[in-house]
Amino acid sequence: MNNQRSGVRRQIAVVRDDRYFEHKTGHIHPEHPRRLQAIYRMLDTDFPGNTLIHIEPEPVPLEYLELIHTPVYIEKVLKTADHYFTSLAPDTPASAKTYLAAWLAVGGCITGLDALISGQCDVCFSLGRPPGHHALADRAGGFCIFNNLGVTARYAMKQHGFQRILIIDWDIHHGNGLHDLFYEEKEVLYFSSHDTLLYPYTGDWEETGRGQGKGYTVNLPVPRKLEDKEILYLYQKILGPVVRRYQPELILVSAGFDAHHNDPIGRSRLTEQVFGWLTCLLLDLRAEISNPPLLFTLEGGYHPRSLARSVKAVLKALTEDDHGKNFSAEKTGRVEKIIKKALKIHARHNVWTK
Repeated sequence: MNNQRSGVRRQIAVVRDDRYFEHKTGHIHPEHPRRLQAIYRMLDTDFPGNTLIHIEPEPVPLEYLELIHTPVYIEKVLKTADHYFTSLAPDTPASAKTYLAAWLAVGGCITGLDALISGQCDVCFSLGRPPGHHALADRAGGFCIFNNLGVTARYAMKQHGFQRILIIDWDIHHGNGLHDLFYEEKEVLYFSSHDTLLYPYTGDWEETGRGQGKGYTVNLPVPRKLEDKEILYLYQKILGPVVRRYQPELILVSAGFDAHHNDPIGRSRLTEQVFGWLTCLLLDLRAEISNPPLLFTLEGGYHPRSLARSVKAVLKALTEDDHGKNFSAEKTGRVEKIIKKALKIHARHNVWTK
């Protein structure tokens, strides 16, 4: 039984900072400061007073970035401060203070994790930018500069001794950076549902890990026609066994919202409601395994109003007793086909299947 329904108010923290707006991408670029501005306005309107704990991020020591990224690449990012406007990748522009925003995006996640471990909060949502799940060890891409959750997972292992970390990536784009970073490790189980017809066109079914990490990568390519109740059913039938068998000591959520039907890039059919449902499901699964620390971080979502509504749905599920608990999953032929294929592929590894 989770803290909320046992009568104890769950303490929810958000990481926010106006310095994230200093990453300037150009007026027409999808990953624009107005994404975060819409979310912050929503926070001020819908979560007033002390509803949420507010945490301010700090830049992390450079050696933390080096847990994932090469020194040469880190220096390349820092040197963007010398230019009014430049580019780290064809789709990833940078401005003079991009380095600071990117540094703080990692810092927000690590500050949030430390707040969870210290008991300052029960769940934390780091609401920063730029996103991170496409960033590789030595290069930017997909609007991502540093791999925010990648650094955080490695930090959690090195500094806090975590040996079983679950990363859930519900962004509609495959998080190739996270996928590649931990592909050969059993200490991180990467779970992603995504559209392989979208950038970066990776994350195939059969990519399940290598060496000690074999079976610890779960890629679920999903058709963009899936709707809210189908996605929820998929997560119930696949994420449920993953959580129960793997028994993660830490859960990190790569929370992208570009699967929303209004998103100009995702082109999927989901509504903001499903993100609240998925959060409720995750809270219930987490309660079954003694409530390990739970950290969300913002990834994609490029329709500002829909993005703000989606984040609101997650926060409402976290802060309000029984909010979103009337969800109903739907078993359909197309989602059952996905489940059967995933179970068949992963049965050979016996990591989370029976």
